[in-house]
Amino acid sequence: MTVTGRLELVAFDATDIAGLAAFYAELTGWETVRSVDGWITLRAGDGQEVAFQEVAEHRAPRWPGQERPQQVHLDLLVDGHEEAARRAEALGATRLADGATWITLADPAGHPFDLCQRDEIGPQTQLFAVTIDAPDASALARFYADLLGMEVTHDGPEGALVTGGGKSLMFQQVAGYTPPRWPDPAHPQQGHLDIVVDGPDHLAAVGARAEELGGTRLGGGTGWITLADPAGHPFDLSIP
Repeated sequence: MTVTGRLELVAFDATDIAGLAAFYAELTGWETVRSVDGWITLRAGDGQEVAFQEVAEHRAPRWPGQERPQQVHLDLLVDGHEEAARRAEALGATRLADGATWITLADPAGHPFDLCQRDEIGPQTQLFAVTIDAPDASALARFYADLLGMEVTHDGPEGALVTGGGKSLMFQQVAGYTPPRWPDPAHPQQGHLDIVVDGPDHLAAVGARAEELGGTRLGGGTGWITLADPAGHPFDLSIP
């Protein structure tokens, strides 16, 4: 049986992580569950977590172009997306685009996110998916599905969706895609996934599996490995 990792959280880069965490907590109602060593983590419900990593040279994206691309963004479900967008703007967000059932904004650190209308879901904002830009969304979805033991549940011209364990990853097809070049701050990752494994043997096995699937090892240490996926997005494997 192939050993797989487990998606733990998505982490977004920022210089003021306290301010960014406070923005999302106020907007969504999510709870702060950890604040240590330059990291603040919020629990978004259903076992999903969103973290903010302190980065001294954070270079904000400029959506929608590829000169300084977003790389990763959150798709959030709300009942009353226009009201939620106004609240986000009052908290320091910038409105970027409007659709029939969605509004794109940038948070105070410049990361775009989408507020998507979903009727009768209750007062708390729900995290639908972490969405990752890709030059080949179908291929990147298969990479993560294999690595995480999840399932590709949608695959279309606009992108692909991977689900499992109550979590979702969306892969968005992007023309003229520009990859990050971690750790170069001129081409930043913007956000990355943290994937956990059950022990040192599993760490080595999942790292090797990631490389077999097309990932590239970037670094590592005691209890962790940093790799880039086939589209160049860094992600971390670690022992909890």
